[in-house]
Amino acid sequence: MQRKQNLKREVPTLLSNNVREYRMEKQLTQQQLADLVKVSSRTIISLEKGQYNPSVLLAHELAKIFGLKIEELFNFEED
Repeated sequence: MQRKQNLKREVPTLLSNNVREYRMEKQLTQQQLADLVKVSSRTIISLEKGQYNPSVLLAHELAKIFGLKIEELFNFEED
């Protein structure tokens, strides 16, 4: 149990991103980006607002679309 609590403290809780900026640079709507990565536009909206942390697979797909590495698109920040 102690190990789980320590691990939880080590995991970043806030994930900021540059999805909106790169999406606009590519002249994509939120719906178009959502269609490309097969999620709802609501997911993209929440992601851009910082209200949703994507799965690794979604982060990977988004990074591929923008020609970036995941860590160039997403920033992990401690509380």
